[in-house]
Amino acid sequence: MWRRNLEELGVDMPSQQLDEVIISKAIIETYTKKLVDNLRLDVAIAGGGPAGLFAAYKLAQKGHKVALFERKLSFGGGMWGGGIGFNIIVVQESGKAILDELEIRTEQYAPGYYTANAVESVGALIVSATRAGATLYNLMSVEDVMIKDGKICGVVINNSAIETAGLHVDPISIAAKFVIEATGHPLEVLKKVQAKCDVRLETPSGKIEGERSMNAELAEKVIEDNTIEIAPGLYVAGMAANAAMGSFRMGPIFGGMLLSGKKVAEDIDARLRKGA
Repeated sequence: MWRRNLEELGVDMPSQQLDEVIISKAIIETYTKKLVDNLRLDVAIAGGGPAGLFAAYKLAQKGHKVALFERKLSFGGGMWGGGIGFNIIVVQESGKAILDELEIRTEQYAPGYYTANAVESVGALIVSATRAGATLYNLMSVEDVMIKDGKICGVVINNSAIETAGLHVDPISIAAKFVIEATGHPLEVLKKVQAKCDVRLETPSGKIEGERSMNAELAEKVIEDNTIEIAPGLYVAGMAANAAMGSFRMGPIFGGMLLSGKKVAEDIDARLRKGA
């Protein structure tokens, strides 16, 4: 009856009848294959903000096997909302070079200050990373790390919905030669390492120093210096680097975040090429 009614209305019917089970099977088998293929990585990245996404792009571009795990449904971190939900971001001259590399359109607002559409910027980061060969997982939380012989050697992940619901469901483990902590202000991975692993962090106190209040100028100046291997096998990047080292937050200027992602990728690339 429904088919006849649609034909009477002049609606063209598809020649192929869709099978819901095949659709479900395609999703399950394809995702499962992708997950199995990424159980052993060169680099695992926790956090899909601008620093994590750009690091994934640069590392994959160099031919390394890299996967990024983001607990939320969407990637991009705070970049989506610009400032107070106004989806415009600002970058300085050095940050503009990265946006130019990704063919993100910018406009000069004042000498040394450039604006870009936040949605376009995040979209370009996601597309660039995936097309370079990085695998991006959303709705996956890094709830712990793997450690052997005093070195961080992987991440422990769980479905974010399971984590949010507080269900007692065990996670799975992903091995990695290096891990990047790019969860931003919360420092979700580094806090686990400090609480559970018997390692001294490469900070003045040997522990997380904590994020300081807003000072965009100083924060942007030091973020690349703060992008370091903070524990054996574990790097910090983006806002996580400043928060770990006791530096300042910078707000909706994103050049430093992207430059931090570039630096961590370059440092790890050099280590991987040396076989470290």
